[in-house]
Amino acid sequence: MSKKSNLGEFLRSRRARVSPQEVGLPATTGRRRTSGLRREEVAMLAGVSIEYYTRLEQGKQSNPSQPVLEAVAEVLRLENDERRHLFELAGAPIKHTPTQPVRTVRAEVRRLLDIVSPHPAYVLSRANDLLATNEQGLALLPGIEEWSARARNTARYTFLHPQGRRVYDNWEEVAAATVAHLRAAAGADPDAPDVTSVIGELVVKSAEFARLWERYDVRSRTNGRKRFNHPLVGRMTLSYEVLEAARSDGHRLVVYQAEPGTPDHDAMLLLRLTGTPQTVEESA
Repeated sequence: MSKKSNLGEFLRSRRARVSPQEVGLPATTGRRRTSGLRREEVAMLAGVSIEYYTRLEQGKQSNPSQPVLEAVAEVLRLENDERRHLFELAGAPIKHTPTQPVRTVRAEVRRLLDIVSPHPAYVLSRANDLLATNEQGLALLPGIEEWSARARNTARYTFLHPQGRRVYDNWEEVAAATVAHLRAAAGADPDAPDVTSVIGELVVKSAEFARLWERYDVRSRTNGRKRFNHPLVGRMTLSYEVLEAARSDGHRLVVYQAEPGTPDHDAMLLLRLTGTPQTVEESA
């Protein structure tokens, strides 16, 4: 089946699920022959002629404009994934609208922090804001608890906190990977206010960040190893996995681990005894 045929099928299925009342049309008497909205109703609400919309739904309208597709998506109450699908089927570039940061962590994701304990774990936003953490995750970053919840950001910690450079034995690797991640985040959403804000701050305040930013390395972080020289539990090497949280607008669950029975694992377990404040969670 061609994209044009898929486009018509998709549009018909979407308008069938939207009632006239949902889009502000008056209720009609009698039985409607069409489930959901009629073609002429979609056309009227989208500000196009019925002939234009019919051609679009039949796959006969070439190169539909972005404003028209945006208007149709609004009338049909499409979600983000559906909107992207509409643009793809229509062969039109997706108009970029910067998405606003979401700082609320779902309860199911927060529970995972307790489930993986005693392994250090925390939830990061796309801009590396520390949104939630278990006790060990907070203890892994000594001194970050001194900052307010809104200021806690692992990129900011790496480059600006006095402990940041000391706690990572492989600071250069961690720093380069941090910048490469922010490059990837900025490329995915160039106008995202939270991402541009932390980048702008670090470019101004950290010469090392500015230098690494100019290298233009782009890489999303999915796993790796970090060598810690922790002021309370000593040296340890931990591997980490980065898991994308579903329906979370870029939230990532980062979990650290070490091989059981090794000195690294023993040091990791000692994080629970460092007296760091209890689990931190931030709401919107």
